[in-house]
Amino acid sequence: MLSSLSLISHMRLAPIALLAIAILSPAAARPNFVVILVDDAALMDFGAYGGEAATPNIDALAERGVMLSRFHTSPLCAPSRAMLLTGIDNHRTGIATIPEILPASQRGKPGYSMSIEPGVSTIAARLKSVGYRTYMTGKWHLGHANGALPVHHGFDRSFVLDASGADNWEQKPYIPYYATAPWFEDHLPAKLPEDFYSSDFIVGKMLEYLDNDLDDVRPFFSFVSFQAIHIPVQAPAELTAKYIATYADGWDKMREKRWRRAQEIGLIPEGAALGPMAPGLRKWNTLNTDEKALAAKSMAANAAMLESMDKHIGRLIARLEENGALADTVFIITSDNGPEPSDPLSIRGYGLWMRLNGYSRSLTDLGERGSMNYIGPEWASAAASPSALFKFYATEGGTRAPLIFSGPGVDLGGRSNAFSYVTDIAPTILELAGVDPSADDGELASLAFTGRSLVPLLTGAREEIYDAQTPVGLEVSGNAALYKGDFKLVRALPRYGDGSWRLFNLATDPGETSDLSTVLPEKFVELLRDYEHYAAEMGVLDLPPGYSTVRQLSKNALVAMLKHHSLAIFSAGLALGVIVLLIGYAAAKRSRRRQ
Repeated sequence: MLSSLSLISHMRLAPIALLAIAILSPAAARPNFVVILVDDAALMDFGAYGGEAATPNIDALAERGVMLSRFHTSPLCAPSRAMLLTGIDNHRTGIATIPEILPASQRGKPGYSMSIEPGVSTIAARLKSVGYRTYMTGKWHLGHANGALPVHHGFDRSFVLDASGADNWEQKPYIPYYATAPWFEDHLPAKLPEDFYSSDFIVGKMLEYLDNDLDDVRPFFSFVSFQAIHIPVQAPAELTAKYIATYADGWDKMREKRWRRAQEIGLIPEGAALGPMAPGLRKWNTLNTDEKALAAKSMAANAAMLESMDKHIGRLIARLEENGALADTVFIITSDNGPEPSDPLSIRGYGLWMRLNGYSRSLTDLGERGSMNYIGPEWASAAASPSALFKFYATEGGTRAPLIFSGPGVDLGGRSNAFSYVTDIAPTILELAGVDPSADDGELASLAFTGRSLVPLLTGAREEIYDAQTPVGLEVSGNAALYKGDFKLVRALPRYGDGSWRLFNLATDPGETSDLSTVLPEKFVELLRDYEHYAAEMGVLDLPPGYSTVRQLSKNALVAMLKHHSLAIFSAGLALGVIVLLIGYAAAKRSRRRQ
């Protein structure tokens, strides 16, 4: 099978020939695909990568496939999702950043439309054009205006959330930016069932779509995009209880344990330094007893949410095995970025909004229905260990993620330490499907991939995809990096960075602890020029002076709230005005009587 796949993938084929291959090739040569995207999972969150949560189904797929240990994403969800689905740099897709932190100066500019732009095709559209069935369930976050939903980008059926996140137990928003939780089935707004729990529902809906088409002999592409483990971190109480003791010693101990474990299983070199904690974060021993209990349970719910997600992945695997499709299915499992450090309660006015929207944060029911739970920056720093920082930042803690391939065409029990990037997933899927990624099918005049196929890594044919002279750049809202061989140039903006460029050798210092910019000035200038070329080529726009993601989120949330509730605000203002007038009239009338 591999030899024929390789032959097909390197041929220039006309559209009719491609369609003929799609229809006539044996099923084994055209596998099904299940892409599982976890939200905000750190490199070491899965059991196979050394994490504490029980993820036996993911671990079994890893054992039967290839684990990649130097895979990178962007530091934010929507840009990573756009690149995963298209194989194209986020600025060319239209999803340069996320709308929640988009400044006014970038709004509507090319690459910053916040939806997939014309000329960009998804992997679903490409596979559909050669005979695949295509389905998606879960988080979309790539727009829901006219023509922006998954059904407009190659998916036959979809049930999706177009937001950065939402409650996992019921249909309601988790931040003031949203008026509701915008779920859609195909192209129409949808309501969630009363017994909704996100991981259960996302898998259940995918099973429904697959079961409805059981008689269809065409292969399928299935994108299962979980809300786990994005804020709000919520899980069944019985699972959360299992992990409270696991995290009772706090984030400092967990951070060190993951660092040691990373060395034991070869994620980092023996003796490599542990990435630094972000400045200003609390030490565990400064917390009082009640604070420790709340913090430990917060992280316990995080692990429980991962375990629950894995359990439902097991349902999907079991159904495919029952239907005889498992042996012909390639699984791809990854995360969209590093762990989430946000503390919503630190935002002014959030506590009031939370109470008005039926949320509380108490130890008793933490992670259950009505609970606003999050792990915060200290636990995020521990989860990102052995790396530095976390989501939002282009440091290793924000961008280094797990990636597993398992199924036909993939080595058994393989491991790769080669550098890879999120844009590599789409061309890899096409090559495994026997489709030439560069072929024009006559209908999808798409921009060329900026990523590369990882098939040579997955089959053991090659040890590297990117040589030491090939630069790979990334940028999201000013946080940026450029990889080239063993070296990495990186810039982290405030709150936890200072906006300065730094140079690191990741081969010896994956924790980004020793800045080489003054030690190797020529290499520093070389990579800086490479980044400038990348930014110009991809259309990266400058940020306004003094830009801050926290301030921009607050500003955008206020604007969104005024928009969502404009009628209510107008009515309240009108009512207040009438009351003021009545009070004034009554006062004037009393004054005349006295006179």
